Amino acid sequence: MNLISCEKLEKSMVELQFSIDAETFKAAVNNAFKREGKKYAIPGFRKGKAPRHMIEKMYGSDIFHYDAVNDLFPEAYEAAVKEAKIDVVGRPDPEVVSMSEADGVVLKVKVAVKPEVELGEYAGLTVTKEAKNVNEADVDAEVKRMQDRNGRLLTREGAAENGDTVDIDFEGFVDGKAFEGGKAEHYSLVLGSGSFIPGFEDQVVGHSAGEEFDVNVKFPEEYGAAELAGKDATFKIKLHEVKYKELPALDELKDSIRNNIKTNLDKQAEQKVENDLMDQVIANMKADIPDAMVDSRIDELVQDFEYRISQQGLKLADYLKYMGMNIEQFRAQFKEQADKQVKMRLAMEAIVAKEGITASDEEFEEEVKRIADAYKMEADKVKSIVDAAAVKADLAINKAIDFVKEKANVVTAEPKEEEKQD
Repeated sequence: MNLISCEKLEKSMVELQFSIDAETFKAAVNNAFKREGKKYAIPGFRKGKAPRHMIEKMYGSDIFHYDAVNDLFPEAYEAAVKEAKIDVVGRPDPEVVSMSEADGVVLKVKVAVKPEVELGEYAGLTVTKEAKNVNEADVDAEVKRMQDRNGRLLTREGAAENGDTVDIDFEGFVDGKAFEGGKAEHYSLVLGSGSFIPGFEDQVVGHSAGEEFDVNVKFPEEYGAAELAGKDATFKIKLHEVKYKELPALDELKDSIRNNIKTNLDKQAEQKVENDLMDQVIANMKADIPDAMVDSRIDELVQDFEYRISQQGLKLADYLKYMGMNIEQFRAQFKEQADKQVKMRLAMEAIVAKEGITASDEEFEEEVKRIADAYKMEADKVKSIVDAAAVKADLAINKAIDFVKEKANVVTAEPKEEEKQD
């Protein structure tokens, strides 16, 4: 491979021209003939036995040339990129300029490269941190959720109340005739849950275990089954059992719950400070970012989403069908997020370079241990899988974010008046 030129284009694109010498190309063409020539049928010859010149006479003299170029391209392209000292971030778009066994091959390739970043102000930025008070209504709601989760069902002696769980048999009739899907035995129903037709649960309230009674309701006009929509119905009920939930006393946990909520509010405030600072750094920088970088990040976000839903047994194609969208519409949802993440990464990499930020071997070992603990793996196994340089680069990025935060002027805003009252 011989690098001929490396020309910068707009939008962080580069055009490389490089050549492959005649001897290398000629050998590759001959190898392509040995591999691919068996596919061609020539009159007078058994399939796969025709000589090369006969195949070229019938199908064209360059019939094996493009196969040879495809074979040689990856290594030649990689060598050209290395010699040009460019940081490629997209797929190459190759074009054959000239090709002959006498003179070799000249290729022209357009490819996106990592853009040059011109940092603006990133140290000493001013940002507001919004203080939040704990809303006691949130504390009470969490106490209630924990009570519901840890409560136990006890048999109620007497009439059923809203919130009770009843065990019932029922059969529904419209115009005196039983209808399909309107019958069940030992059905467990939480009264007040709104699971049944409006009015049904209200009429079960007040009845006791062992009673048999009728419930009269009217199906909603927009009911799913057209033959029942808007119809009056009677359900014959047999009530087997009534249970109520005994809620444990959790008042002593209120302080702990309140502290947990406060911790989460503080984390959210810290995260917002970080996000606001990153937005400022991005707004202050200049970079001609190629579309390929954003597209590549969208690919990663889509793959991550696809993996997560696969853990629930769902395929992306089925998900898109349920959501009524195609893959292009789905990818478009990630564009803004991907664009911001690419810009943030480029800005932090520039800060890493400018400030001489590095990750130490000790920090790398700590990160390996964190990953090993998270995935319940041996540390040595993690080291054999991860790219140490990439891990250290990510750690350096995190340190650059911390650097911006440490140098920032953080102004704390008092809670709003209604939050103080809460």
